[in-house]
Amino acid sequence: MRSRSNSGVRLDYYQRIVHRLILAHQEPVTGLFPASNVNSHAWIRDNVYCILAVWGLSMAYKKIADQDEDRAKCYELEQSCVKLMRGLLMAMMNQKDKVERFKMTQSPYDSLHAKYSSKTGLPVVGDNEWGHLQIDAVSLYLLILAQMTASGLQIVFSLDEVSFLQNLVFYIESAYSIPDYGIWERGDKTNHGEPELNASSIGMAKAALEAMNELDLFGARGGPASVIHVLADEAHKCQAVLQSMLPRESNSKELDSGLLCVIGFPAFAVDDAQLIYNTREAILSRLQGKYGCKRFLRDGYRTPKEDPSRLYYERWELRMFENIECEWPLFYCYLILFHAFQNDKHMVQEYADKLEKIMVRSEDGTLLIPESYAVPQELVGFEYQKPGSQVREVVGRCPFLWGQSLFILGRLLQEGFLAVGELDPLNRRLGAQKKPDVVVQVVIIAEDNEIRDKLAEHDLHVQTIAEVAPIEVQPARVLSHLYTYLGRNRKLGLSGRKSRDVGILSTSKLYSLKDRIFAFTPQFVDLSRFYIASDNELMIDILKGEINFLKSAWDLLGRPLVTLVLKRIHLDQDKIPLAMIQTMRKLKSGYINGTRVMLGNLKDFLNTSAITDLSFLGSTEDGYPDRLHPDVQTYLDEHLLRSFSNRSTMNLRGGQLRPRHLRRRMSCKGAIKKTRSINVDSDNLGMEGPTPLTERRLSSIVPPPWLQANKQGHVSVFATTPEEGPSSPPQLGGDLGLRENIYPMDPQHSRSAIDRRSEFVRQQEITVPKILIQRHRPDTNFADTEVEELIAMLRETENLEEQGDILQYLVDTQGLDFNTAGLGLKHKTDDNAADLEQAFVDDVMLELSTAGGGGGAAGTGASDGAGDGDGAKRPVPVVVPSVIIDATSPTASSGAKKDEDNAKSAIVSVAAVTAAAAAGGSNNSSSNNNNNSLNNNDSSQSEGMLEEGRVVTVRDLLKGLYEKACQQKLWGLVRHTAGMLGKRVEDLGKAVTDLLVRQKQVTVGMPPNNEHTITAPLPEVELRQLIHDAYGDDESTAMLTQELMVYLAMFIRTEPQLFHEMLRLRVGLIIQVMAKELSRTLNCGGEAASEHLLNLSPFEMKNLLYHILSGKEFAVSSVARGNLSIVSCKSSRVSKKSQIGLGDPEGEDALIATIDDRQGQWLRRRRLDGALNRVPRDFYSRVWTVLEKCQGLAIEGRVLQQSLTQEMTPGELKFALEVETALNQIPQPEYRQLVVEALMVLTLVTEHNMVPSLGGIIYVEHLVHKANQLFLEDQRKVQGDATLCCAKLKDGKEQQQAASGMLLCGGAAYICQHLYDSAPSGSYGTMTYLSRAVALVLDCVPKHGEMECAIS
Repeated sequence: MRSRSNSGVRLDYYQRIVHRLILAHQEPVTGLFPASNVNSHAWIRDNVYCILAVWGLSMAYKKIADQDEDRAKCYELEQSCVKLMRGLLMAMMNQKDKVERFKMTQSPYDSLHAKYSSKTGLPVVGDNEWGHLQIDAVSLYLLILAQMTASGLQIVFSLDEVSFLQNLVFYIESAYSIPDYGIWERGDKTNHGEPELNASSIGMAKAALEAMNELDLFGARGGPASVIHVLADEAHKCQAVLQSMLPRESNSKELDSGLLCVIGFPAFAVDDAQLIYNTREAILSRLQGKYGCKRFLRDGYRTPKEDPSRLYYERWELRMFENIECEWPLFYCYLILFHAFQNDKHMVQEYADKLEKIMVRSEDGTLLIPESYAVPQELVGFEYQKPGSQVREVVGRCPFLWGQSLFILGRLLQEGFLAVGELDPLNRRLGAQKKPDVVVQVVIIAEDNEIRDKLAEHDLHVQTIAEVAPIEVQPARVLSHLYTYLGRNRKLGLSGRKSRDVGILSTSKLYSLKDRIFAFTPQFVDLSRFYIASDNELMIDILKGEINFLKSAWDLLGRPLVTLVLKRIHLDQDKIPLAMIQTMRKLKSGYINGTRVMLGNLKDFLNTSAITDLSFLGSTEDGYPDRLHPDVQTYLDEHLLRSFSNRSTMNLRGGQLRPRHLRRRMSCKGAIKKTRSINVDSDNLGMEGPTPLTERRLSSIVPPPWLQANKQGHVSVFATTPEEGPSSPPQLGGDLGLRENIYPMDPQHSRSAIDRRSEFVRQQEITVPKILIQRHRPDTNFADTEVEELIAMLRETENLEEQGDILQYLVDTQGLDFNTAGLGLKHKTDDNAADLEQAFVDDVMLELSTAGGGGGAAGTGASDGAGDGDGAKRPVPVVVPSVIIDATSPTASSGAKKDEDNAKSAIVSVAAVTAAAAAGGSNNSSSNNNNNSLNNNDSSQSEGMLEEGRVVTVRDLLKGLYEKACQQKLWGLVRHTAGMLGKRVEDLGKAVTDLLVRQKQVTVGMPPNNEHTITAPLPEVELRQLIHDAYGDDESTAMLTQELMVYLAMFIRTEPQLFHEMLRLRVGLIIQVMAKELSRTLNCGGEAASEHLLNLSPFEMKNLLYHILSGKEFAVSSVARGNLSIVSCKSSRVSKKSQIGLGDPEGEDALIATIDDRQGQWLRRRRLDGALNRVPRDFYSRVWTVLEKCQGLAIEGRVLQQSLTQEMTPGELKFALEVETALNQIPQPEYRQLVVEALMVLTLVTEHNMVPSLGGIIYVEHLVHKANQLFLEDQRKVQGDATLCCAKLKDGKEQQQAASGMLLCGGAAYICQHLYDSAPSGSYGTMTYLSRAVALVLDCVPKHGEMECAIS
């Protein structure tokens, strides 16, 4: 340090400058800064940046305050900061209703305003007259507020202000998924007012969330009530999205100098040093000029070519701004601060020198920072020819206070008046330094002593829930409920946190509440959520993923703590599943998948874990901060009792064996299969046009084959005499829109088509029930026998698959809400009907009274039907309606096809159905169920079904079947029933958002006709509707789509590298490729393959998806019970033989003799890449260069016009999406890949400058077909494989076949299968033929003479 006099004098000089340039403009009433002398509006962002110099100077004075006047100056400067920050706080608090609304709607019209009146602090423009939604401005305010508070300033005065700021944290916590207008208030760069996701906003929000976390806004004087709480997961989501976007700023801006404030001062939002370097380099190489940096490419603001009379730009005019964008000295100030924080004095000096050259001197010699430099109108032509050569002139404000303030900060740092740590008291700048390895602590707790003892047999010693007391273990949903009390404030009308999501970072801490300590289990183990939670292997897989995630994402004090409760439901046949034991042993060993872990008891980890105080649950507003909020108290009292208490599941045992020989066997087989739409067999994936679809659907209106007269020679229940035919034409009404209907009618088909079809059906001796589609009929107007037969069968059958088919049929004909209770009682004209009715009610009352609310045994006798003399006389006891499910009784069904399934199958009795027809001989084949005694242990269950004495809807039966199928792991049935019940994955919306915010679009449905693209986050209900519309009535595939979206989101979170060079994830195509791969590996037909696919367990499904995304070879090894297991081919468990999928004799490989296992390798690879939309590196920007040299590219009927290059820059995401949309018109993935290769050949032609221009519109498919011709000619010459199919010399029959679109070898789009299967390189490679095709087809390439050939 210099002597006091010198440094004091120097500081006084800065104080005069700050006073004259900055503080002189501060409004005395509100403390805000107007934009300029003529514009009184105060922008949040500019105001915060302006005050930074004042704050920095105050800290410099504080250090040398050896005289009273210095202390006074220091205080004066500090209070100016407080005045400004409070002025902004008051302006925002006036809009508290907007903050409250925005938490729900996230609509740009409900956002806080971006600017206020500097005189009054009130709004100056309407909600829809300005792009107000600028999350980076609010985030910057919170970040600087946190830094100033940490440096000792007192800005917040009351607890009401604290709760408002807590709500501002909720306002920005979903920044990663909210498109906004960004730092330049423009949104999309055409300035049409379309908001987009901006990396600079997300980065600033992430920094603010981390800075505010656990910060006491009253500084050293505060208590628990003034602390702000942030859920760590929200900040981490912002970080993940930010990392996936950089160095891109948004869809329309491929780069933006505004990112300098995210990678350096003030945000320091990026933890990855390499990414910081890449982003800075990209900005410097493409945006830096002599006078500062351009804001972004083709920024027309203030350029001489801009039309000042209108706000927006036409899309075609953006090209005019290229190379003449304004340059902003402000960014040199950012770069000086960036290098000062890196302690790189040499670079600081370099930029300081550059900055000095372009600053403007005022009359008194002060250096001023101008807003920007533009090319003068008359020099624009020269600048176009040689960018960067012309002298520019100052445009805009001078001094530009935002820049001036940062410049002064830079000077204070350079001259040593400030240390970097003083500008960053929260130490955000250290984020990118390497951290020590995280040790993840894992605690396993047994639900009860029995499970504890079972674990002890395996030498794993754990505690039970009772033994870990006083620590209380709760599910994550309790924590998410407690967090809704955070930030509530009655006076301000603020309602607390809205999002219900708590991630793994939040549940990996302990929480203290008064004198209690809580541990929470992670959200993914919550069984109530979705069927994938009942797959133990998948749960273990997710657990490993989460532990790995904690290793990289944990940055709180203490170690993360994962608490797991092992429950009864996890047991498999009363044993602990092997996969769980193996995982626990691994955890015990101290390492799992490369992460260090410690397995122990909760009390051992109390001192090493992060503990958060839930002090905000006190009723501070009522003046009792030490007492719990009364609502919280009641919630906890109710919840703590039952959260992990055993919920008794239905445990209903059948008393006797089922009869061995059922006299009637009417089978509903295949009802579910009819709904499938995954199409593997047709040669080109996804090529089912509209016709086959309607055909297939129509054929299923006619009752499926299971309605045939049954084999034992009894009369079929459904028999209507052929003359009657379908008496009432099926109603084509509003019912069609209903999702559960599996036999829809196509309204466009006339009645006659249906009649013709039913004629055909009659010849096939299938009888048609009178009413097929009439879902919600007011009255049952046809013989009850049909439904009764089905219900009776439902009681008898043991096979869950069969039950599924029966229920499927009931849903189609009767609807989900059809009441199956007391069916025999409805239309009997018999005298007995009244007795029965009475008996039913009496019986029910009796049952209930004896059973003590439905808990005891209820007996039902089934009438022995016509053969029994007194069967018609005695009233039949009727049982409390309830679904009886029993896994323990031995089965006696002989004719079922899968013994393994039977061994575990259930007996479903619909107790409310009285014996098929109690009143006598109307039933020809009776059921001999004698007195099953039914124990119903779940009183609430039976009361629920007792609405008006008898309600068991088909929906209830389905629910029972669904739960049973979950327990037995019959996944195909689980997916189908889940779809019929309209279940949706809990995290579906979150999963789709995770994919979208990482710039991946998602499409659902099968191409080319039913594909829907999702480009923006949607509410869960709409998403589910969209998915189910896309797949028509195929519930299984719709459920599978939801499931795959969740897995894709898991992968993009944990392994983003799998998704490089993929822009759109087409889930429908991915499903088809998965089925195709299975059919190839298992060597089976398409229908079998899609059946196998739908029956994969969730864990194997995720595994298969992983193999397909990563392109790894895999084999299928079969495990017991018909389940398949996907194994990587390196694995030694698979013999060499099983890896080779030998050609399926009926399939497309019929002619290809399988010579070695490399056969089909390139075809498979092209198919995978095409389905996943993978393209070569820099593909889109290279297509841009091709487009520049020709008038357009035509792909499958879509023309990409040359004008696109006028609108968009090469690296812009919007351009990539245009190309992608054109390529997605091609339904066959392998053909699409060849088109991509053809485009690559064209890029090589342009990059090597072989010709000045490529001429008119290029039809890319022509190139591919030409290449195919050349290939076939060569094949004939060398007698290659293709001579067996396409290269054969044609005779009449084959020509005709070729004309009808069928290639002998089954190649897609008239291209020989063998071309698809050729490697790209080599003399017979696809690139060679495509290059030759380009030379032949394009007129611009000279046809003879010498030419340098760059494509070797």
